[in-house]
Amino acid sequence: MAAEIIIIYFFVVKTRLQSSSVTLYISEVQLSTVNGASVARMSPPGPLHSLTLPKNIFWGWGGWGVGLKHSIYFAAYSTAKEKLNNVFDPDSTQVHMLSAGLAGFTAITATNPIWLIKTRLQLDARNRGEKRMSAFECVRRVYQSDGLRGFYRGMSASYAGISETVIHFVIYENIKRKLIESKANANMDDEDESVKDASDFVGMMLAAATSKTCATSIAYPHEVIRTRLREEGSKYRSFFQTLNMVIREEGYRAMYRGLTTHLVRQIPNTAIMMCTYELVVYLLNG
Repeated sequence: MAAEIIIIYFFVVKTRLQSSSVTLYISEVQLSTVNGASVARMSPPGPLHSLTLPKNIFWGWGGWGVGLKHSIYFAAYSTAKEKLNNVFDPDSTQVHMLSAGLAGFTAITATNPIWLIKTRLQLDARNRGEKRMSAFECVRRVYQSDGLRGFYRGMSASYAGISETVIHFVIYENIKRKLIESKANANMDDEDESVKDASDFVGMMLAAATSKTCATSIAYPHEVIRTRLREEGSKYRSFFQTLNMVIREEGYRAMYRGLTTHLVRQIPNTAIMMCTYELVVYLLNG
């Protein structure tokens, strides 16, 4: 339970840091001007800044959405990889890239409405004592405002984020292959090289953590753009319009707001998830 609360906290803080509304948070330092008026000094937002957010910090958590997305993703990835191995060189870079891309496209298209509702709920800000927006109310407001198309806002940024998935899996599969080759060379006399032990799965966890760190650091700006596009009643309309507006108004650093928080949550999550996936595949094939 404690682990789930920590994960939820980082998830919501990351979304808040990516949003445009976080720029309203300012430090307590006041600077006096010549005419006696005072202006507030802006300070870069960070994870600790979000500790002062309303107590509904855990609202909008779609845990079941995470499970659904990963289920669809890994099912599509395994199926695509199996089919493409008959077209290209088995387990080649082309197979990994295309499989990851197709799986990402399938999962994003199927689950985007869930993530839009989750983002809206996480960004919902009400005064103390006011009733928080429910998921059903959020669905109704999205439909009344934009119709069915409203549930797919931010999907263009999610499609751009497929590049992160592709980079992640290409690096991961290459590191995993190197680990397998290294083990095979070190145990040439063993009769059964297919038997795995704990060290193999630790190596896969490290491979997943390394590949995810590289991929996220490269492709992270799409996360910020996606959150902005999903904001209710925002001025952001399309991927490139949002990209240009954020850079023009807030600078290039704004494209990486929330990155640290995202990595703290995402790296161990990905390492455990990939290790679990490899373990399940190993046991089923066992």
